[in-house]
Amino acid sequence: MAAPGFTLAPRLRAGETVFSGWCALPAPIVAEVIARGGFSAVNIDQQHGMWDTAATAAGIAAIRQAGAAPIVRIPLGQFAAVSRALDFGAEAVIAPMINTPEDARAFVAAAKYPPLGERSWGPNRATMLAGIADQKVYLREANDLTVTMAMVETVTAMDNLDAIAGTPGIDMLFVGPSDLSIGLTSGAVLDPHSREVEAALDKIVAAAAKAGKLAGLYCANAERALATAKRGFRFLAVGSDLGFLRAGIAEQMKMLKK
Repeated sequence: MAAPGFTLAPRLRAGETVFSGWCALPAPIVAEVIARGGFSAVNIDQQHGMWDTAATAAGIAAIRQAGAAPIVRIPLGQFAAVSRALDFGAEAVIAPMINTPEDARAFVAAAKYPPLGERSWGPNRATMLAGIADQKVYLREANDLTVTMAMVETVTAMDNLDAIAGTPGIDMLFVGPSDLSIGLTSGAVLDPHSREVEAALDKIVAAAAKAGKLAGLYCANAERALATAKRGFRFLAVGSDLGFLRAGIAEQMKMLKK
């Protein structure tokens, strides 16, 4: 019997394209609103957002309460935060700047239980939120139910695509297009839609497919997400809470200033 309470990995395994909201503001209710708005997953951004440990734990519960899958992007290089996020009940973790096979293996070591990794035991909150009474069930199925997303956003990562994608325990290559645009132009261009990034996207999808893994991408808006889904990306993060808030304010101010 499969463990209940997990939706992201089963959706991806079934061949669905998953659209996720993005949350930088450290407010669990904002993450919940994004989930209730229709996104099947919501990402809590600890790297560039303002989420601390307490807010992250509460945000994960709020997202799950709304029926969506919580995802956490950890801060750069802080692999200790991986198992902590999973213990809190996250269904996936995004790790930034996975540039080498060594980075990928360190990520997997923190995210997966043996024999794939070395994750330490303590998923009490995760099993509670998922409604898993027998923790042996979680141990048996956690490696398949929790998704590791390795960020590709540098020239070094592009050079090591096959090795990163081929690392056992890495489930997805996730593109950070802004950083990738900076890296591919030696700091000259910030453009997530640049020709350099566009060419790199096809290589990333191909490397993921070759390894039997998935490809994901951060998108500024729904139009970009729909277009890149047609190119083979199966997980698309769309916009952000700040962007949604600014767009709503701008629309109201436009009417008020008429």
